Amino acid sequence: MLETAQAASAWQSHLVVDLSDRLVYVYRDDRLQASYPVAVGQLGWETPTGSFQVLQMNQNPAWRQPITGEVIPSGANDNPLGDRWIGFWSDGRHQIGFHGTNEEHLIGQAVSHGCLRMRNQDIRMLYQQVAKGTLVLVRR
Repeated sequence: MLETAQAASAWQSHLVVDLSDRLVYVYRDDRLQASYPVAVGQLGWETPTGSFQVLQMNQNPAWRQPITGEVIPSGANDNPLGDRWIGFWSDGRHQIGFHGTNEEHLIGQAVSHGCLRMRNQDIRMLYQQVAKGTLVLVRR
């Protein structure tokens, strides 16, 4: 039943990411519900812009380093994803999404490989506000 309720809320909710402000805004029924600061993609690894949908939601994700392919297991202290993953873009090889971080002091900067890093407490809250299918608009 909870999954059905979350899926229904996906059509009522949407996210707007403003890369210039480095914030994600959560809307429900076109009313602003919350906003959270994010770190964005660095030069050469820019966060893609456009209209997307949440494709994946995972708790305690493992991380594959996009250059070396090294896998950092879930729960490891050096796992840069934190304990939540909300994926919304993939080219079949790389994935982009919202996630926590083990370096919260970098929130607000252009430091990621395209993902939107969030404070761990914020990604946990966002995770409860979206579902697969939630619209994600990313703009400059």
